[in-house]
Amino acid sequence: EVQLVESGGGLVQAGGSLRLSCAHSGFSFDEYAIGWFRQAPGKEREWVSCFSNSDRGTYYADSVKGRFTISGDNAKNMVYLQMNSLKPEDTAVYSCAAEGSGFCYGDYYYSWGQGTQVTVSS
Repeated sequence: EVQLVESGGGLVQAGGSLRLSCAHSGFSFDEYAIGWFRQAPGKEREWVSCFSNSDRGTYYADSVKGRFTISGDNAKNMVYLQMNSLKPEDTAVYSCAAEGSGFCYGDYYYSWGQGTQVTVSS
């Protein structure tokens, strides 16, 4: 069973940085992908980024491109989301989930983590 646990959220001023971590376990092979999503109060969940350990591919939503960097450390079973130049509109609960194709190609995600709150003050 694949399990994911997020950590690293917190309160930061606009322009600051945070690094979110997603600890994963249960993948049978090294071909997997993990995505990050966020959901702000009153808004729909938004896809943010995806990392494929299968081909080391990285993908970003336009809203975070150039500010966020996703990476993975397979030896540590971790995927990270480095968030720089944070804006108040980045405030949301951030969650990671396993992506079904293993290459960030699809829109099926499963084994969601519990989420971590990120608050950016102006």
